[in-house]
Amino acid sequence: MSMQSAVRAAGWRTPAVVVVCGCLIAMISFGPRSALGFFLTPMSQEHHWGRDVFSMALAIQNLMWGVGQPFAGGLADRYGANRVLIVGALLYAGGLALMSHATTGGTLDVSAGLLIGFGLSGCSFTIVLGAFGRLLPGEWRSLAFGLGTAAGSFGQFLYSPIAVALIDKFGWQSALVIFAAVTLIIVPFAVALATPRAEAPVVAAPKQSFREAIGEAFAHRSYVLLVIGFFTCGFQLAFTTVHLPSYLVDRGLSAEVGGWTLATIGLFNIIGSIASGYLGSRMPKR
Repeated sequence: MSMQSAVRAAGWRTPAVVVVCGCLIAMISFGPRSALGFFLTPMSQEHHWGRDVFSMALAIQNLMWGVGQPFAGGLADRYGANRVLIVGALLYAGGLALMSHATTGGTLDVSAGLLIGFGLSGCSFTIVLGAFGRLLPGEWRSLAFGLGTAAGSFGQFLYSPIAVALIDKFGWQSALVIFAAVTLIIVPFAVALATPRAEAPVVAAPKQSFREAIGEAFAHRSYVLLVIGFFTCGFQLAFTTVHLPSYLVDRGLSAEVGGWTLATIGLFNIIGSIASGYLGSRMPKR
């Protein structure tokens, strides 16, 4: 049975349902991560931390997110994207909940760093886009990739002002618990993204060591340029989302200004992502 036939056989899992559920997962998973910068000031003030403590935890998070993604992708190919998404959502929610009780730098490193980082590698838009590639017919894919990326940006647009409002009304601890509870909504949506398990090839592929695989990848010019592009994107986005809210407060502006500033970044990324997805189905990707 082909991938497309598998989707049709599921009945209710039409391409539109797969895209909608995948976009909701991308939105929910990227939202809290993009809003964590709003917790830097209240947590640091309450626990008398320097900003390096919070920054280190978020740095660990980004590293673990990157380290975990190849393994998450491999597990999604072998056992199905839905299982990886569910485990990732549970780790993510657990990290947010534990973060609300973090009183030491070590606990923050484990919760905001390790748990959320590995959780993101399992339930972020990269796994969603991989599932789109396996489940959707060719005419849907480019636009779906753009919509999935845009949905993550919509999470930033939505969660940034919400984070400010929740912290103001309920406090930073309750805000994190609420984010953890909402993250669990990923679990039922993941059912729509169940992908077939990888089948053993009829002819065994030649064995290749990890070092040989990395060497082959980095010998490919397009791959190197892609990695550089993602590095540039991740560096500026992580730096901005973590430190911009507190910087604006330092300059005498309200937290709401930071919330709407990050929301505006997310809004225009939505426009660019959808436009790129639309054009990608009509023009060469390069």
